[in-house]
Amino acid sequence: MTWRTPLVVTICACLIGMIAFGPRSALGFFLQPISLTNGWGRDVFALGIAMQNLLWGIGQPIAGGFADRYGVVRVLVVGAVLYALGLVLMAYATSPAVFHLSGGVLLGFGLSGCSFPLVIGALGKLVPESWRSTAFGAGTAAGSFGQFLFSPLALWLTDQFGWQMALLVFAGLIMLIIPLSLALATPRSGAGAVVGLPPQSFRQALAEAFGHRSYVLLVLGFFTCGFQLAFITVHLPAYLLDRGLDAATGAITIAVIGLFNIVGSLASGWLGNRMPKRFILAAIYFSRAMAVVVFITLPPSVPATLIFGAFTGLLWLSTVPPTSGLVATMFGTRWLAMLFGFAFFSHQVGGFLGVLLGGVVFEYTGSYNPIWWLSVMFGVLSALINLPIVEKPVPRMAAAPA
Repeated sequence: MTWRTPLVVTICACLIGMIAFGPRSALGFFLQPISLTNGWGRDVFALGIAMQNLLWGIGQPIAGGFADRYGVVRVLVVGAVLYALGLVLMAYATSPAVFHLSGGVLLGFGLSGCSFPLVIGALGKLVPESWRSTAFGAGTAAGSFGQFLFSPLALWLTDQFGWQMALLVFAGLIMLIIPLSLALATPRSGAGAVVGLPPQSFRQALAEAFGHRSYVLLVLGFFTCGFQLAFITVHLPAYLLDRGLDAATGAITIAVIGLFNIVGSLASGWLGNRMPKRFILAAIYFSRAMAVVVFITLPPSVPATLIFGAFTGLLWLSTVPPTSGLVATMFGTRWLAMLFGFAFFSHQVGGFLGVLLGGVVFEYTGSYNPIWWLSVMFGVLSALINLPIVEKPVPRMAAAPA
């Protein structure tokens, strides 16, 4: 269809990324009100969000495989419905079991069906290769703008109407994904297949990917991204309150992270066309680790926190364009959503542990410091892991006729 130009497709993908990522990134602001209302410890909330991260990761390659085989629209629709239903049920959860079902299971599987990894898979098939890295960066940046937008919105809605109404408003906004998904319609089969090469089944694609050393290193390194991001998103507002700062500082800091990540993601996508992607990833992971070291060793203050938010924002989701770009470079776009989905599963296992360990360690020690230092160690290790990655097509792709 002529109306689905690369620009229109990219804009609609960006709007979906913004709407899907926004409410999820603001969930940390509901930790204290939900826990206080129900008389729970922080470990109850943390377990629910940790389950969400893990199930999002488990569902992502499955959703990606369905999208690669049958088209992305129906997967986006199902994901949006599950996401909205989870937010509604979360607003009325009065027991840990119901909270874990809503905030954990429904939100986790809902996110796997409508979040930016699936959008990136669609963009890889629908936009020209010359647009690809920039479009990946724009889609990731849009998710960050959702974080920038929804963090203060969550605080304002909670102050004006209560935290339950805030969750219901978020559920209504999620349903906007359904009409926007029509612009991302992909063919039911064969999209992204390489001309001149025999078709590849999903089993063959998995065997090729997990037998490729560079892909395995990429997947392992992406674990750290999830660990750091999920821990900070959920526990930073409470960490700042514990250190004597107010709730507004937490909201502003999360918003600043989202705002600066717009710049970071766009810059990462732009750089991915001009320098080795493995060097970009190594620099991001190492810089994150150093930023955490400085932040937790300085005395608590609003300026130091906002500077940390700005610097961290530049590095926040800027791992996504080079990571997804490397997958496309090595294996093509036919199974991009599924293969990036498996990398994202590693990301979400990290997120699961970051959120869960944050809550459990705090309950047992009264401090988040052990998890901060663990995130520093993971950052340094991931920087080293990404350096040996070989950035070239696998032999099958290299054999394709020009």
